[in-house]
Amino acid sequence: MAGSSVPRSDTDLVARVRELQPLIRSHALRAEQQRRVTGEVVEALTGAGIHRMNVPRHYGGYQTSLRNQVDALSEVSAACGSAGFMALIQAGCAYIAALFPDRAQDEIFTRPDVRVGGTLIPTAKAVPADGGYVVSGNSPFATGCQDADWHLLTAPADTGEGPPELLWLAIPMTDLKVLDDWNVSGLAGSGSNTVVAQDVHVPAHRVLPVGPLLAGESPSRRNSADPFYRMPVLLLFCAWTAANALGLARAALAEFGERIHRRGITYTFYEHQHEAPVTHLQFAEAAMKVSSAELLIADFVGLIESRAAAGEPYTTEERARIRAQCGYLTRLCKEAADLIGSASGASSLHREVPVQRIVRDLNALSLHSFVNPAANLELYGRVLSGLDGGTPFL
Repeated sequence: MAGSSVPRSDTDLVARVRELQPLIRSHALRAEQQRRVTGEVVEALTGAGIHRMNVPRHYGGYQTSLRNQVDALSEVSAACGSAGFMALIQAGCAYIAALFPDRAQDEIFTRPDVRVGGTLIPTAKAVPADGGYVVSGNSPFATGCQDADWHLLTAPADTGEGPPELLWLAIPMTDLKVLDDWNVSGLAGSGSNTVVAQDVHVPAHRVLPVGPLLAGESPSRRNSADPFYRMPVLLLFCAWTAANALGLARAALAEFGERIHRRGITYTFYEHQHEAPVTHLQFAEAAMKVSSAELLIADFVGLIESRAAAGEPYTTEERARIRAQCGYLTRLCKEAADLIGSASGASSLHREVPVQRIVRDLNALSLHSFVNPAANLELYGRVLSGLDGGTPFL
């Protein structure tokens, strides 16, 4: 199901995604082996409308509420962490694309199911030239690039006047080369290869300065006044990545709940693991960690949505707290999965058993520089202590 057959409304989006879980789950191991989400899953998610969540309505998109986005992405992630991570990155990059100048949006959103990827790692360089920029260099960690139509590449531009300006540049994937370099232990199926630009000309209307964007300024005339597109991008990424962590942790709980009835505890008299008191303690503690994570994400998603509806600004402390909540709930989900992994026995080491993959995926997500629990707690602690946060990425 794709194109015109995609539902025009997101009313049942979460339910549609939930119906795809058996398919996504059955392809999770193959995605890891192929180091990219399988084509069948990509098409199924497209058919469910997952790529339309942040596409403007005037292009046929949904502009799905943040709460429903979190629910939908957590359902994908519960079936496959890599598929969920790819979905969240492309959802986020579609949101950013909707902040570009309107002319660029007309080129990008030629269909509402367009897949947009991107990174915020400025390792390439942009040089002013011919009414735009010429871009060269690598853009690593380009999640889902092999199935993307556009890539939002980040590069500093040296105009010769003051410090270099950090830019997002919208480039068709046909103008970029993909390196086959995604060989990792966690989120291995996300296809986060490096893309390479070599003397690619990007016209000025397909350029979005990062600094003003972080300050809440958008050159899009159509979308800049829309409350939906006034939500801070970085805080939205906290919600999207938290959905990935939460979905993975929920999947670990579900898998554990099934396995303990099918196996015993080797070298003990427990023929059924679910009868052992140690299992009860492990299961309960893991469940409490996941429940705490759910409360944290509900808290800051509610704050983001209420601020957007009221058009109210955020304090620096609120922004820092949301980043800290994102990192902390990811830590809780990782701890829950680690606890379940250690209680699942040596048989869970088999590749076809989801628990070991969930543990590795959550470890990988925790290492993401924007999600990292320790870094985000330090940032929040600095602000609480009356210091500058030490980063513009708030």
